[in-house]
Amino acid sequence: MGETPGRRERKKAATRKALSDAALRLFLERGFDKVTVAEIADAADTAVSTLFAHFPGGKEALILGDGAEREAALTAAVRQRPPGTSILDSLRDFLATRGPFNPDPTPDFRRKAALVVATPALRAYARALWTANEESLTRVIAEETDRDPNDFSLRLLARYILEIPDLAGQEPTPSTALTTAFTHLKQAWPTL
Repeated sequence: MGETPGRRERKKAATRKALSDAALRLFLERGFDKVTVAEIADAADTAVSTLFAHFPGGKEALILGDGAEREAALTAAVRQRPPGTSILDSLRDFLATRGPFNPDPTPDFRRKAALVVATPALRAYARALWTANEESLTRVIAEETDRDPNDFSLRLLARYILEIPDLAGQEPTPSTALTTAFTHLKQAWPTL
């Protein structure tokens, strides 16, 4: 059984949520570039230093996080795939539930996704969060296939996979673009 978070952890989580909620509301009202961190902190009734203590990545991190969850989820998609499921199928299935590929987004999620796509700084940050996982994704694919983690082919594959959310997410039908991307990857890496 999981432990119930203590008072301090609950307070931190509440502060993070208040900051994220205030940022999203202000960004949707006025646009990302027209909102300052001081305004976000004020709207959440915190200090600017508190905002940066919780979100050292700044304004972009308020919407997209820091990427730690993304890395854990990506590696788990490979390591914990069902028996008989290829690495590429597992990663395709994983991506199919995230970001622009989410098959059943809530209205809030749609507004947030539209904000990210329409805001160059947020799009760049989202892409950076994905591509920052190149080394860990390469390593887990190498482990699962008994290959050398320095194999350029695996690094190349990892980079291609991590670029898919940015590239396919801009297409008129992101889920179709996701399928197309993985069709091509499976032709190049048929054993994965």
